[in-house]
Amino acid sequence: MLVDTYGRVATDLRVSLTDRCNLRCTYCMPEAGLKWLAKPDLLTDDEIVRLIDIAVTSLGIEEVRFTGGEPLLRPGLVGIVERVAALTPRPRMSLTTNGIGLKRTARALKAAGLDRVNVSLDTLRPDVFKALTRRDRLHDVLDGLAAAHEAGLTPVKVNAVLMPGRNDDEAPDLLAWALEHGYELRFIEQMPLDAQHGWKRDGMVTADDILTSLRTRFELTPEGAEARGAAPAERWTVDGGPHRVGVIASVTRPFCAACDRTRLTADGQIRTCLFAREETDLRAALRSGAPAEEISRIWREAMWGKKAGSGLDDPTFLQPDRPMSAIGG
Repeated sequence: MLVDTYGRVATDLRVSLTDRCNLRCTYCMPEAGLKWLAKPDLLTDDEIVRLIDIAVTSLGIEEVRFTGGEPLLRPGLVGIVERVAALTPRPRMSLTTNGIGLKRTARALKAAGLDRVNVSLDTLRPDVFKALTRRDRLHDVLDGLAAAHEAGLTPVKVNAVLMPGRNDDEAPDLLAWALEHGYELRFIEQMPLDAQHGWKRDGMVTADDILTSLRTRFELTPEGAEARGAAPAERWTVDGGPHRVGVIASVTRPFCAACDRTRLTADGQIRTCLFAREETDLRAALRSGAPAEEISRIWREAMWGKKAGSGLDDPTFLQPDRPMSAIGG
């Protein structure tokens, strides 16, 4: 098992497949993009599957989430999913995507064994989408969501970040749209993961702001801590159910005490937290021919040193050295 000194057990593995993305979201990266990782630095498909195999068979991982960058840009994605689905025990598998490539890949991913998807979508307004992402691709995301739902990659979850002065008035409209289409909406507080370090705590749209806005149109009933478990989202039933909406309050209400996640970056580093400033290299051990037992030992030691919290509740918090596109959301 992957246990830390606070008694938390990691059963959820987030795997970044690439640092590249085909959007340029203002809260994530500069308009010109970033200096991408060199291909030799990236884990190969075989290396990714081997590390997931070790995590599942030796370290107690039960769920694998593929992330990026944009994971649909990984050429071997369908094959990776198919090979992970063949592992024993078989982990639950999901994918976090911007949705642009889902229309053409949803059926293949479902056939390969993917269970569900999370799609990032912050607005329903084409002009706002273009301003936030610097790309005119809203129609592609909407088509991708529909394709995922049709393919059975359910529940389809939609992740939305609200930005002051941009889309902070859209919470009720986003929820009404999600209910209409059968998607599960989750709002995420904007986090300090942008490469240009432009995030500011003052003025951010908080979980309380989001809930206040939603309650102007909907009746929300909290599900409670027992139903939440280790999930990052606090959830509410909408208008008596059965539909739900979630809020991930990483900044104002950190949930570190229940964290069950470990992270593998696209270049083979273990991160104990999305906001960690230290990494542990598995790629070097892997490429040196280390046996599974040695890789497991390195991974366990890394997780044993996991800190109590992310540090986001500290007003003097310093952003990680690497942007979200290189870490995996």
